Amino acid sequence: MSNNNRALLEINNLHKHFGGLSAIDGLDMHVYEGEILGVIGPNGAGKTTLYNVISGFYGATKGKIIFRGEDITSISSMNRICKKGLLRTFQANSLFRDETVRDNIIFGFHLTRTAGSFQWFFNTGKVREQEQHIHAKTDEILEYMGLSDLSDDLAKNLPHGQQRALGIAIALAADPKLLLLDEPLTGMNPTEKTEMVKLISNLNTKGITICIIEHDVASVVSLCHRIVVLNYGRKIAEGLPSEIINNQDVITAYLGMDTME
Repeated sequence: MSNNNRALLEINNLHKHFGGLSAIDGLDMHVYEGEILGVIGPNGAGKTTLYNVISGFYGATKGKIIFRGEDITSISSMNRICKKGLLRTFQANSLFRDETVRDNIIFGFHLTRTAGSFQWFFNTGKVREQEQHIHAKTDEILEYMGLSDLSDDLAKNLPHGQQRALGIAIALAADPKLLLLDEPLTGMNPTEKTEMVKLISNLNTKGITICIIEHDVASVVSLCHRIVVLNYGRKIAEGLPSEIINNQDVITAYLGMDTME
C-alpha cells in the first residue's frame, strides 16, 4: 500500500434515515489513497446503505461526503459520481446478460466518452480515435481479468466467479480512482475466492484504491490494510486486521462469539 495518509474519501457525521429507522448513525470514516479498506458487520449493520449513499443512489439525511477534495453529498446522480472516478459494484451481478463479455466491457466506457452526440452521429475522426482506444483498452482489461478466452461468450453463460470478475471489469472500463466492492466473494467456491482475492490485490497494486464490503472475515483480514466495523449504522471499531480480530467488542457485537476464526 502506498498510503501517504491523504484521504481520497472522507465521510463526516453521516446519517441516513428511513422514516424512524436510522440506517447510518453519525458515521465518520476515511478511505486513504492507495489502501484496501474492509468494511464488515452483521446483516443490517448499514454497509450496503453506506455504499448507496456514497454512490448517489440514496441521498444523505445529514453529514458530508468528500471525494478527492470535492463535496459530493448533494449529487444524487450515480452517473455523475461515476464520472468523477468513484465506481461501485453490486451484490447481484449487474451485467448485460444477453450481450457478450466484450460488449459488456465496452458499455462501461460510455462514462468516459468525450466525443459529443454530433460527432458520434457523423463518425468524426475523434470518434474513430476513441473507438480504437476503447477496443484496445477492452483487450487489456479482458486479459488482465482472465476473460480473453471468453470474450465472445454471452455474460449469462459464464460461471458465477467469472460473472463477478466481469462486473469488476465493467467498472475498470470507467477508470476508477476508488472502487467500492460490495460482497465480491459471495457464492464463490474456495478456488474462486482465492482467485478473486489475488485479483483485488493486484488491482490495488496497479494503483486503484479499494473499499470492500464482505462477510468472509478471513478473506478481509488477509486482503485489507485496515478494517472498519459497523453495527446498527454506527462504527464500533477501526484498525489494523490484527487489532480487529482481537477486539472484544467486535467479537461480541459482530460475531456473537468468544473467538474470531
